[in-house]
Amino acid sequence: MAVYLIGNGPQQTTAAFATVATGTSIKTLLQIKPLTGIDLKIKEWGISFDGSAAATPGKIELILTDVAATVTASASADVTKLTNPGGPAADSGLISLGTSATGYTASAEGTITAVRNFDLQLVAPTNQYIKQFPLGNEPIIQAGKFARIRVTFGTTVNAWCYIVFEG
Repeated sequence: MAVYLIGNGPQQTTAAFATVATGTSIKTLLQIKPLTGIDLKIKEWGISFDGSAAATPGKIELILTDVAATVTASASADVTKLTNPGGPAADSGLISLGTSATGYTASAEGTITAVRNFDLQLVAPTNQYIKQFPLGNEPIIQAGKFARIRVTFGTTVNAWCYIVFEG
């Protein structure tokens, strides 16, 4: 199995990785959809914020749902192969790319009626959070479902987030 990393934006080149504003209503920062018949394991995920003053923590969710958010589509170059760099790209056999598939910075959340919670946190806007799941206890992104990192803050701050997955 190969391991991949995807962040909530396009792969950086001559400038630093771009941050995304969180907003004061719920917002999906990153969404992953496996291809049909493929299940993916989440090995690790993380998020950090650029707030400069202590404030009320934001609600941070790593969830699985069967409803897509409308996102900016990720591209092949946005997925980093952490192992087997000469092997196939993640999007060639593992994930679906598109505005209702794998992408970042949701413009519409969709109407979710049920979720599976993988991790829930309250994180200060001046802080960061990283979670590595214990071997054998990694959450599974099931085929036909969507893993999402969602946030809600009282005051808008900027964020970076990522998911490391195996497939």
